[in-house]
Amino acid sequence: MLYPRIGHINFLNVLPLTYSYQHGYSQGLSLKYEVPSVLNDDIKNDRLDISPISSIAYAKQSNKLFLLPDICIRADCEVESIVLISRKPIENISNDTIILTSKSATSHCLLKIIFLKSYGANPRYEIRDIGKKNPIPEDATASLLIGDDALYIYFNTPDNFYCYDLGKEWYKLTGHSMVYAVWSVRRKFANESPELLQFAYEKIILGMREGIKNKGMAINSVINEKPFSYRDLDFYLGNVIKWDLMVEHLKSLTVYYKMAYDMNLIRYIPKIEFAPVLKY
Repeated sequence: MLYPRIGHINFLNVLPLTYSYQHGYSQGLSLKYEVPSVLNDDIKNDRLDISPISSIAYAKQSNKLFLLPDICIRADCEVESIVLISRKPIENISNDTIILTSKSATSHCLLKIIFLKSYGANPRYEIRDIGKKNPIPEDATASLLIGDDALYIYFNTPDNFYCYDLGKEWYKLTGHSMVYAVWSVRRKFANESPELLQFAYEKIILGMREGIKNKGMAINSVINEKPFSYRDLDFYLGNVIKWDLMVEHLKSLTVYYKMAYDMNLIRYIPKIEFAPVLKY
């Protein structure tokens, strides 16, 4: 039997769906757990059929992708798990060296927009592997972290360092929510395998809904392995991170794409097109 190849982000921000996958919803799917940058590359090179990817990655290859409706990773203001940690206040950064995590793509573009539009700065950017143990290399002023590492820094910012939530910075700049990741589908797969597409879509959508209903059990399943309290994760999942994709969030996404295009970070503003599925 042919199983659709499905990507999944290996971060806490999709814990409800992770929990559902671990409790039956992965049946009939070939799952790959990875960081966003790897999933971006895998969908681009046809190694996956459906995957959550950075929203900017969709913009760069929208001619070969559809979006799945009704699902994304977004935040209305604070996001907590995408942060800039700095040795000095953000308004004092100019031509400094900023280290960008190698795990992301959307956050890279977002940070460049925020620096230029909010602070009139254009720092030097370098992409490296960084984490929570040594978040800012000695030769840099600040670092951009995402995912669980960023969430740890958000709650445990080292003394004498500054921590800036990029979701909050984006909201201050635009007044909009931010869509960080979208579920994408290869157009070729959608056109050639509509039944498998519908099957996978239902697994993902219903799995997310089931995981949200069982959020407490999902948190308890990882709480002993993670450096966060139950209270922190309970608030983060659902109050901070949200997964529904509505018309107003598509408008926010268009604002992001327009700014990215104006700064030559993408070659065109993509037309958002959804996969041909029966919505569940």
